[in-house]
Amino acid sequence: MKKIYAFDFDGTLTTKDTLLEFIRFAKGNVGLAVGFLYYSPLIILMKLHLYPNWKVKQKVFAWFFKGMAIGDFERLCLVFSQQSRQLILPAGMNMIKSALEEEDSAVVIISASIDNWVRPFFDGIGGNINILGTQIEVSNGRLTGRFISKNCYGQEKVCRLTALYPERENYELIAFGDSRGDRELLAYADKAFYKPFRNKKRNAGNRYEA
Repeated sequence: MKKIYAFDFDGTLTTKDTLLEFIRFAKGNVGLAVGFLYYSPLIILMKLHLYPNWKVKQKVFAWFFKGMAIGDFERLCLVFSQQSRQLILPAGMNMIKSALEEEDSAVVIISASIDNWVRPFFDGIGGNINILGTQIEVSNGRLTGRFISKNCYGQEKVCRLTALYPERENYELIAFGDSRGDRELLAYADKAFYKPFRNKKRNAGNRYEA
């Protein structure tokens, strides 16, 4: 039977949230602080579950990147990935490479982060690997600040996965996650692992139970 290995990105394969790190890389610490201070009331409401996560994320993204040329944004994403390799947990990347070496297997990275900066982290690995992230809208060659896909979080991760691999009975799903946003994906999997790459000695013992 075919095996599908599904990995969350932020916090599962990385040491930090890459949205914050990407903004810091693009705009500096001062720019990051100003933007988040401006939206702090909405962020607080989001933390209290009184305002949708995706709306806050879209507003913050638009604050920093609306109007940027897509070519400039793509170059920024590439350089960010090249200069931020320290964010990747080695044990996670080793697991991906091992999975890609298996016969009749595929790897999917399912992330709430913007797929433009997630994808370059996996350039050159080879094998059957798909990146499913939040997608941004571009009009006349520039970022509008809006998303054209749902925020790839929670149940949306399962929806995106099943859209890519709809015949669920034909594959075994092994999933890796670290947060509330991965709960539905982990519950949907045949085998699920929670925070598996933080400590190599504990990898085998972090089986997820829904």
